[in-house]
Amino acid sequence: MILSTPISQLNKIGKVTANKFKKLGLEKAEDLLFYFPFRYDDFTQISTINNLQANSITTIKAFIKLISNKRSSIKKMVITEALVSDQTDHIKIIWFNQPFLIKTLKIGDEFYFSGKVEYNFNGLQITNPSYEKVSLWKKEAIHTGRLVPIYPTTENLTQKQIRFLIKFIIPLTKEIRDWLPEEIKKNLSFPDLTDALQQIHFPNDKIKLEQAIERLKFDELFLIQIQTQQSKKILEKNKAIKINFKEAETKTFVQSLSFQLTDAQKKSAWQILKDLQKNKPMNRLLEGEVGSGKTIIAIITMLNIFLNGYQSVLMVPTEILAQQHFNNICQLLANFNIKIGLITRSNKQIFNFLRQLEDPIFKKNKTKKQNIIDNADIIIGTHSLIQENIKIKNLGLIIIDEQHRFGVEQRTKLITQNKTQKFIPHFLSMTATPIPRSLALVLYGDLDLSIIDELPEQRKKIITKIVDSKNRQLAYDFIKNEIKKGRQIFVLCPLINESDKLGVKSATTEYEKLRKTIFPDFKIGLIHGKLKVKEKESTMQDFLKNKINILVSTSVIEVGIDIPNASVIMIESAERFGLAQLYQFRGRVGRGEQQSYCFLFSETSGIKTKKRLQTLLTAKNSFELAEKDLEIRGPGELYSLTKSCSAQQSGYLSFLKIARLTDYSIIQNARNWAKKILDQDQELKNLPNLKDKIKKLKIENY
Repeated sequence: MILSTPISQLNKIGKVTANKFKKLGLEKAEDLLFYFPFRYDDFTQISTINNLQANSITTIKAFIKLISNKRSSIKKMVITEALVSDQTDHIKIIWFNQPFLIKTLKIGDEFYFSGKVEYNFNGLQITNPSYEKVSLWKKEAIHTGRLVPIYPTTENLTQKQIRFLIKFIIPLTKEIRDWLPEEIKKNLSFPDLTDALQQIHFPNDKIKLEQAIERLKFDELFLIQIQTQQSKKILEKNKAIKINFKEAETKTFVQSLSFQLTDAQKKSAWQILKDLQKNKPMNRLLEGEVGSGKTIIAIITMLNIFLNGYQSVLMVPTEILAQQHFNNICQLLANFNIKIGLITRSNKQIFNFLRQLEDPIFKKNKTKKQNIIDNADIIIGTHSLIQENIKIKNLGLIIIDEQHRFGVEQRTKLITQNKTQKFIPHFLSMTATPIPRSLALVLYGDLDLSIIDELPEQRKKIITKIVDSKNRQLAYDFIKNEIKKGRQIFVLCPLINESDKLGVKSATTEYEKLRKTIFPDFKIGLIHGKLKVKEKESTMQDFLKNKINILVSTSVIEVGIDIPNASVIMIESAERFGLAQLYQFRGRVGRGEQQSYCFLFSETSGIKTKKRLQTLLTAKNSFELAEKDLEIRGPGELYSLTKSCSAQQSGYLSFLKIARLTDYSIIQNARNWAKKILDQDQELKNLPNLKDKIKKLKIENY
């Protein structure tokens, strides 16, 4: 038996049982060793029967005196009753729907029973306890009288089956080479990997268990940090253009704005400008909720790149957003004579404020796109530019807006793909998705982080109401009045089509209801993820031009264009969304001068749901809500990040078997140690076990 032995060949496990383990992602012996319990039953308290107390969880050692099955007429279940005794007293034990026990628990045999003692009208009894024959206890207990591991399981695969099999292969832990450097184990008082794995499955006591958990949590996070920090160090080896800060011109631009920059904007801008002054490429993530002013930071950055004689590329999710950025940036940089290019599927143009640059500038032997690339100082396009393998000879900066799919490998490829340059462009990723700091350190550990955690003072606070279903008509009347004032409305639903099973609102059904019954006199549009790109963009363009009064949508508007005229967003089945996601949706309104509103409707009326939604009304910012979301819903539910991540980032999340993204101090500690180890030995030449483990992880996951 070795670590790679298939489960089907372990301890007479047949194909049927092996397939059950396969459903859990377990195919070989080594998989089982890293399949951790999610909790433990504490059966360490051993008592005689005469000392048992109601509601206590304990273990007794007793002989079977009587045992029988009887059928309950109420719920048509089989009840197995046993009378057991020790030298002090006797007690009744019952099991439900386990008639086979009458053949297993034979009269006269001695067993250990572990479970909860309950009191009923006949006195004390134990219900559905775990049991183990005393004669088998000579080696070590597995199911009773100890901290008993409870594992995630699947249909018809019992806890006993899992425990028996893991106990059978536990000696294989000695075959796994410990990848953690001795320096770390000594400094943090961690047990060896063999001990940690044995204690996580069958702990001797709570102290040993805690030590094992801490060690294995650290391992998972440390291995991820080693990978991200290695990628960062490889990138930092490349030379980048040193971009000098053009203070006078930057000040002129900032003073030309019709608003004041927030302190958070100033701090983030300065962090970026300092990065640009280094000879190594910037690799930074800028986080800021909708309306916090990330675009202005991007413009300040691109302005400094231009003033140093280099080009910038800004990539955004949609054509409409690219067009909107193009229009805004042309206007804001009007006084700097910057040539700004737009490359989308339907529109390719180059422009500066003084004149439209038409065909005379274009060389006839080149495509319009290539002419724009060759001549523009700032190039704006969609994310598809990365697939087109564009080559920009003088590229100094790449900015990606709202693209979670760009993992470490994709970012490295994007930055290094232009091999005609002797230098690497600087890289800035921007997102309005409030990512909790711990999650950012795991998913984007190779990036430095800047956060804009405040909104401009001039933005009016959005009035948010949790609306009771009986007041729905009042909300509709309010919307009618807003439309009569010339305003526009968002109606958001969690599903595209109706689901009777879930009982939540769908966009298509709501669209038909609003169009035919509630607002027959208004123009209503529908947008969702299953529509073709052209259909979505056409509808959004009509909404932008105020040809549509009400836009019914799914969560595709989470990353959307700026509609200053939209004053109300009505969110149906709000309980189906994360708190930070709701905060994002709310940010679709409140972009203009008028007062804006957010109405939340819920299909459930529970206190817990209302309390959770109430948090949206009191939270200071979206980052506070994101942390709450992470705690309540977990990383997989957070904006469906596992769907929008790169394969590598999804690999990181799936790798976390025991560590949690709420373990911020462990994440930070793992990050610090990863940096220290790589500073000493970047290629891990002196740490072969760690090097091999990292190599294996990359092959398995990515």
